Amino acid sequence: MKQKYRLLIFLLPVVLAIPMGARPQDPASGSADAGTISIDRVIDRALERERALTKSMAALRPLIETYTQSMEPHPDLGAVPKGDKYFLGKLNFTRAGAQQKSLLPESSSWMGSLAQSIKQVFSITMVPEGFAGMILLGPNFEKARYTFNYVRREFLGEVRCLVFDVQPKTASDTQVAFIGRIWVEDRDFNIVRFNGTRTPSTGSKLYFHFDSWREEMGRPGQWLPTYVYTEESDLAYFMGVRKLRFKGQTRLWGYNIGGPNRQNELTSLTVEADNVRDEAEDAETITPVEANRSWERQAEDNVIQRLETAGLVAPDGPVNKVLETVVNNLQITNNLDIQPPVRARVLLTTPVESFTVGHTIVLSRGFVDVLPDEASLALALAHELGHIALGHQLDTKYAFSDRTLFQDEESLMRFSLQRSSAQEKAADTAAVAYLKNSPYKDKLGNAGLFLRVLEERSSKLTHLLRPHMGNQLAKDGKAMRMADLIPQAPTLQMERTDQIAALPLGSRIQVDQWSNNIKLLKAKNVALLSAREKMPFEVTPVFLYLTRQQQKSSQSAQAVQ
Repeated sequence: MKQKYRLLIFLLPVVLAIPMGARPQDPASGSADAGTISIDRVIDRALERERALTKSMAALRPLIETYTQSMEPHPDLGAVPKGDKYFLGKLNFTRAGAQQKSLLPESSSWMGSLAQSIKQVFSITMVPEGFAGMILLGPNFEKARYTFNYVRREFLGEVRCLVFDVQPKTASDTQVAFIGRIWVEDRDFNIVRFNGTRTPSTGSKLYFHFDSWREEMGRPGQWLPTYVYTEESDLAYFMGVRKLRFKGQTRLWGYNIGGPNRQNELTSLTVEADNVRDEAEDAETITPVEANRSWERQAEDNVIQRLETAGLVAPDGPVNKVLETVVNNLQITNNLDIQPPVRARVLLTTPVESFTVGHTIVLSRGFVDVLPDEASLALALAHELGHIALGHQLDTKYAFSDRTLFQDEESLMRFSLQRSSAQEKAADTAAVAYLKNSPYKDKLGNAGLFLRVLEERSSKLTHLLRPHMGNQLAKDGKAMRMADLIPQAPTLQMERTDQIAALPLGSRIQVDQWSNNIKLLKAKNVALLSAREKMPFEVTPVFLYLTRQQQKSSQSAQAVQ
């Protein structure tokens, strides 16, 4: 039967989805859920829950990623990135505070070289632990030390909150203190958001402004940190001579990786009868070709499973099916019959990259986030499909299981997945041929435009375009992949609101920070008011649409029915 390819509806969200508008309510002694509890009791409960959260975080080991962009003024775009920093680690809370064990090689550390360290004398050193500390309100967050002023009630998504302004009682307090605003959900009185800064800042230690969010996960009533947005537009430093302008985002995920659930799977395992047979065709022998393919697939599965166990690759799910549909379109229209079948997965990190693990194509979350349309997605996938079709295989040493027995923090350094320049060039040639014979052939100008803006921003966003495992897409103002498509692209005009070459980070994929499952955002198209709202490859503020676990469970049950 003749196969058919299927085009996807790849939406074009240009801004992040925002929660429902605030709904101010009459100040009262509590919500309908809370009965007649007093505001004073609400504060007591909120502080109790915050202490419990601080204690529970000591038993959790989520992954934490911080990406910042330093900004400079632009006459038409307001501000554009002029540099960036990146950190990825595993979080560990101790009595000394937030500690992070880096997953990055030594050469990719936040501080960098000795020359950069010397330069920090005249600039600002951004400490990863400082961003990690923004997920909690800090020690001594008590009524005896702080003043709490009730402001209003407000909905954050579907969760109704009581809002309070908070500041230290003593202005001369020399201990580090939070000053700003907190949002307390009105059922169990957990603090689900806080916005402000820490004080006092000194010449040797500066505190940034931040907006910290939490989501309910794991079980009803458990709210855990998920996102922190940080921004400064005119922070004075170096004796007030210089001004710091930057924005950054800290993400946490993988709270349940390596937890007890996987260890307890055997308790629910069904033991089948002896006469149950495998679904594969009956065969007394396996040919050498089949054995070789199985050996290669075993190496591939070992690598993917190890990265998933470490919390770096998302579990198989609907997003992978979307990617595989585009791959299937490319294969059918080019008469490619690849065995075993090509699969697709998503690396959960921000840096823009793609690579192959055997017959599995892996795109980073950051890469999928910034792609403006389906043709650009096909561009990314076609290159990796070229590697697979040309037989650029994974080293089969990974078929030995002992190769994957190491600590999670070593995952990015243990696997060698980069291709040679000759293989990259061959994959580019094959990919261009696939695209010109595909259903995306009339939209290759859009794909070339994506490469053009990637090329333009590459000299500034060096950490965003520094891959963890694959080959670099662009460097020092030059595209290093599929450059032959750039001449076909229209002229890049950043001042035009109808020309979208790339999206901001966070535009496509939503991550469940407990399970690492992902899904595509269902965001409506938003008409841009000015070119300043285009923000290609840029960090944006975070506004979450908060829901409760019970509501999610009820919605899932209705969907099943």
